[in-house]
Formats: sequence, C-alpha cells, structure tokens
Amino acid sequence: MRPIFRPELVNDPFGDPGLFVDFGFERRALLFDLGDLTALPPKKILRISDVFVSHTHMDHFFGFDRLLRLRLGRHAHMRLYGPPGFAAQVEHKLAAYTWNLVQNYPGDFFVDVWEVDSRWHARGIRLRCRQRFQSEPLEALLFPDGLLLDEPAFRVRAAFLDHGTACLGFAIEEKTHVNVWKNRLAELGLAVGPWLKDLKDAVARNAPDETPVRAWWRDCNGEHERVFPLGALKAAVLRLVPGEKICYVTDVVFHQENVQRIAALAAQATQLFIECTFLDQDADHAARKLHLTARQAGSIARAAGAHPDLLERGLRVGRGAV
Repeated sequence: MRPIFRPELVNDPFGDPGLFVDFGFERRALLFDLGDLTALPPKKILRISDVFVSHTHMDHFFGFDRLLRLRLGRHAHMRLYGPPGFAAQVEHKLAAYTWNLVQNYPGDFFVDVWEVDSRWHARGIRLRCRQRFQSEPLEALLFPDGLLLDEPAFRVRAAFLDHGTACLGFAIEEKTHVNVWKNRLAELGLAVGPWLKDLKDAVARNAPDETPVRAWWRDCNGEHERVFPLGALKAAVLRLVPGEKICYVTDVVFHQENVQRIAALAAQATQLFIECTFLDQDADHAARKLHLTARQAGSIARAAGAHPDLLERGLRVGRGAV
C-alpha cells in the first residue's frame, strides 16, 4: 500500500520541532509547527497549503518570516491554525514590516488565520498582501471536536494540551486508502495513468456509482480512451482499506489529563511523532520544564494503542526548550 502522506521531521532531533507532511500524488503539503525552516528547501515550502501551530514559543513560531518571504509576490493562499491569541500574534508579526510597495508585487498573497478556544469556537482574520496585511475579519466558525480541516481524502483534528500555556496536538488521518490492482486493470485492457487520480478522487468524495470515469492514456500506439461507471471500476480494480493516521505532539507536561487527551488523539496512529526531551532519570527537571521524558512518551504511545513495531519505527525524539 502506497501511503498518500510522506511525513518528515524538518530538523534533526535536537533542532526546532516541526513536521512536514507531503502529499505523494499532488503538489501540496502540510506543516506542523513553524520553528527554524532553514533545512526545508524553498520548493517544499512553496507546496505548503496549511500550517498548524501547537503554540507560539519561539522554537515553534520563529520560521514564520521565512515562510512569508518565499510567498510574497506570488498568487497564493495559505491557512494557519493556532491556539487562543494566535491571530493577533500573526497580525503583529506582519505589522513589524513596512508594506508601502506591495501594490507593485505581481501576485496578491493572502493568509487566513484561525485561532481556536477550548470549546472549538474559531475566530478568523484574513491578511492580504495588496492590502498591506490589514486585518479583515472572517465569519466565526465552529470546529466540532477539534476537526480543523475536513477534505474528501483526509482530515486534521486537534486536541488541547497543557504546557503551562495552551498547546495543540494534531492528528492527520486518511479517510480511506484506495489501492489499485494493476493486474485487474490489465485484464480490462486499461493502463495506469493520471486518470487514476480522478478515479480515486471520485471515490474519496463518495460520488454516485453511475458517475462516468474517463480512463485515458498514451502509449506507442497513440492515445486511448474508454469510459466506465464508477461503480464498475470500484468493483473490478479497487480495494478500499482503512487509511493511515499520523499524530504530532510536542511540548507537554506529564499529567493524567494530558495523557488521556493525547491517547485519544493518537489512538491507532500508524506513526506517532511525540517529544521526549529528557531521560527518565531527569524526570523532576522535565516536570519543572513542563516536558516529557522518553519513558513517559513511550507510556503514552502504549496508552494510544501503539503496536510494538510502531514504538520502534514511529516514536520520534524531539527537542523542547530546556
């Protein structure tokens, strides 16, 4: 099964926290936390459509300026999500610069910023380059149960955690993974090609079975095209299986409420990225700094229902403020 997500830590285990999640079949990526982005090439930064910020300690928010610098002058729209007070913090960052020449920029980059409270009410503002990033209020939203982003193929959910300040943990989940049986394609006289993405998109949005799907491809004999009803192709060449789930948690104190919330957020995750800043022998120091030890992170992974191979492959070390 080829996953649609390709997660990678932005920095090494001792650098600023951050997770870049690329989409394997489209020019898009998500970013979790905005620490130092120097290690992330511009071509990857330009793929980012949505940024999810756990909290605004410097090592989680420092990279906003690099993100902004690469987007200026381009026709682009980006969404940012964060905890209470986040919208004003983004607005203040932008207000620190002079924008008297932005009307000469070829593209009107703009960003929608959403901050959520513990009841999942969201206040949003739009900050548009051509308007010198003056705040425009957006209609208030409700993100039920922390569901920040809900698209046909995947969803992103958040949980409120405690780091001495409100801190968000995040989970990105593929709704259903669509496998294509290439041997069955061949039996129908069909070839792989870009049309398979349209087929998968139709399945993801629960299109009716009678929806026509155009199968087309090119080979040495020229161009080919056939049309099938979606239901027939689903039955003949597709296998639908549960999708993968990735969870990102950083900078939290070890107490029962945090453990319960993280375990619920990360339940049955295929990969869990969770900070483990301190060794168990430094648990007292970790508690004073409101961070986890490696043992505590492992116990949370088990509470989330992690399998032993996930603990070996998916539990990642992250650095917090020490």
